[in-house]
Amino acid sequence: MARWCYRHRLVVLLVWVGALFGVGFSASSAGTDYANVFSLPDTDSKSAYDLMQKAFPNTSGDTDTVVWKTDRGSVRDAAVRDRVQPALDAIAKVRGVGAVAGPYDGPGGAAQISRDGTIAYAQLTFVQRANEIPKDVVQQVLDTAQGAERGGLEIELGGQAIQRVQEPPQGLSEMVGIVAAAVVLFLAFGSFFAMTLPIAIAVFGVGMGLFSTQLLSHTTNIPDIAPLLASLIGLGVGIDYALFIVTRHRRGILRGMDPEEAAVTALNTSGRAVLFAGGTVCIALAGMLVTRLRFLDGVVIGTSLTVVLSVLAAVTLLPALLGFLGPRVLSRRQRRRLAAEGPVPERASGLAARWSANVEKRPRRIAALAVVVMAVLAVPVLSLRLGATDQGNDDASTTTRKAYDLLAEGFGPGFNGPLQVVSAGGDTATLVEDIRATSGVARAAALPPARGVTVIQVVPTTSPQSKETDDLIDTLRDRVIPEAGADAHVGGVTAVSKDFAAVTGDRLPLFVATIIGLGFLLLLVAFRSLVVPLTAAVMNLIAAAASFGVLVAVFQWGWGLDLLGLGKEGPINAFLPVIMLSLLFGLSMDYQVFLVSRMHEEWVHTRDNARAVRVGLAETSRVINSAALIMVCVFLAFVLSGDSGAAMAGVGLAAAVALDAFILRTALVPAAMHLFGTSNWWLPGWLERRLPHLAVEPQEEPAAAAPQAPSGPSGPATAVHGFVRTADGDPVEDASVTLMSTGGRQLDRVTALADGSYIVSVPAPGAYLLAVTSPSYGSKARHLTVTEGPLVYDVELTGDEVDAVT
Repeated sequence: MARWCYRHRLVVLLVWVGALFGVGFSASSAGTDYANVFSLPDTDSKSAYDLMQKAFPNTSGDTDTVVWKTDRGSVRDAAVRDRVQPALDAIAKVRGVGAVAGPYDGPGGAAQISRDGTIAYAQLTFVQRANEIPKDVVQQVLDTAQGAERGGLEIELGGQAIQRVQEPPQGLSEMVGIVAAAVVLFLAFGSFFAMTLPIAIAVFGVGMGLFSTQLLSHTTNIPDIAPLLASLIGLGVGIDYALFIVTRHRRGILRGMDPEEAAVTALNTSGRAVLFAGGTVCIALAGMLVTRLRFLDGVVIGTSLTVVLSVLAAVTLLPALLGFLGPRVLSRRQRRRLAAEGPVPERASGLAARWSANVEKRPRRIAALAVVVMAVLAVPVLSLRLGATDQGNDDASTTTRKAYDLLAEGFGPGFNGPLQVVSAGGDTATLVEDIRATSGVARAAALPPARGVTVIQVVPTTSPQSKETDDLIDTLRDRVIPEAGADAHVGGVTAVSKDFAAVTGDRLPLFVATIIGLGFLLLLVAFRSLVVPLTAAVMNLIAAAASFGVLVAVFQWGWGLDLLGLGKEGPINAFLPVIMLSLLFGLSMDYQVFLVSRMHEEWVHTRDNARAVRVGLAETSRVINSAALIMVCVFLAFVLSGDSGAAMAGVGLAAAVALDAFILRTALVPAAMHLFGTSNWWLPGWLERRLPHLAVEPQEEPAAAAPQAPSGPSGPATAVHGFVRTADGDPVEDASVTLMSTGGRQLDRVTALADGSYIVSVPAPGAYLLAVTSPSYGSKARHLTVTEGPLVYDVELTGDEVDAVT
């Protein structure tokens, strides 16, 4: 498939461009129909909601609020009234506004004025839900209301529709993330053209995913946060997957392969790993379904679809784009060097090699330090409290936050989150009196009954997000309602949020066990080991605990919120643990597979655990860290999204990926594998015989276009021999000498004798790669051209070499 896409690159590109524009045009014409459906079967708030639907079936449209405060006199004064009432009358005439209920509309409006007379509010009822109202209509309402402001009279607006118009422009966070990723890619590749490839793949994958999700919102319930989360994860995995493939492709060209063969080899190796990694991400996302929370079903659909399309773009569109670029995927310096010196292997950086050697020398110290760091970061998770954010968590400069604070100031902190006690029978009058007498209740009033259902509006004395309000809900349900003998249920947004958090917390252990168990099985089959998947499972739990600790410290304790411009502290969104754990599991599996597959390959060849871990870390750490840095940039950019849920997910995932890649995969995992020794690769014989065989990355074949010796492409077997010595001429005993094809396949391997001498057999004349490795002096790799006779080649190790060939 990769070869077909490479050779028919124009067709592939036109198909992708046509699909993107076609789906985009359809989505733009159809519009959006996102719906936040919290289905919580067998919960008290769901029973209250069902009764409300029965009694008031026609309640629809978003309800927002206009709040004003005067610094002098009362809001009842003619000077204030003459400025506010005309604005409310003008708002009532705006297209899309159904009704405006203000404090100046008869005796009933007196309840909408605070006791001290300085703050009042009016309720606006739109004819559509918040996400369906055109932004120009909402902006007109906002401008009309705030146009009545004057010195000493402050007017603010709150509500979901108002919140939409104060969000940053759509696409801002994505653009910032792409620019940051482009900078990292350019530093990693040193080539503008190579930099554009992962960006292009991510744009196509995310674009198709978002447009498709938008179309699907008309056929199933998809929450409005799903597109943000889909673009967040889609950008990250799309860029990372393309980065892995492009890195392997560039390596092949540097080894002397033809660009087409390099692309085919890259897709047949790293491309397979991308398919495996993308599959694990989708499986992890689908794990959210075990929670049976309908709100998350739409998130699973949007994010999984975007990941699938990103993987599809990586394995079809990317080889086509590689065909357009050819050797220009290398930097100019690399192309000049390749033309002048011939094939030159791309090597692990000196820093990566030195770090890998340090981990091997001091595994206990490094492992202990990493565990201490992760444990300290995980401490705040002990005070984790799940809940829901509201406009009280918006930035202090926004009109929604100011309206929220004014209502709390004038009518009490509980006014922004009233409870609804819905009664379908019993003594309602007694129930109202008992509720009013309950500690924590500011006021309670029964609305006129409808169809045998009475709704009692209860305003707590505490804010919607406080623990005291949660305790009040439990008191009403467990004591007040049963003692009154009423058939009633506690509902409202605050009660729904509490029940959602409780249900999520109850089902979280099952969800964690599901995805951890699934990851264990996948790695068990892939690496034929019990210790490797067990280590990965423990590392996932450590990363989750530490990243949630960071979330609690930032969003619940408020550390750094002002610096990040993220508003006010509050509980962690109840749905976030499930989403974060799914994404963290999938992404950490990517890094674990990429790291351990190289270690496993070296272990299979050498049966030397120390060397396998050292070489695997040295050769993969740079790519893993680059990929993680890109992820961190993309995720942190979603702080600019204007959505508190997306910002919370962005910060949490950025912390999780950074800790997973820079501490766990780069330090703790290799240190632990050094300590475990050969036990890393142990598998009982009976289990080995029963497990299916799964090769995540098949062995590369020798390059088809490898340069041959001048004497001819074939001939009798021959040899390479010589001495391995230091710069001072001393023999290097026990140095490992490996002969490989230019494609990276091992052909022969020996250990130098006491005098430093070695001899490796060569199957036929041609071009080869000779790698010499010593624990004390590092490694050196050179391309050799062997003719019909034996080749004498002495190797000098100085101690400054890098650790093996990438």
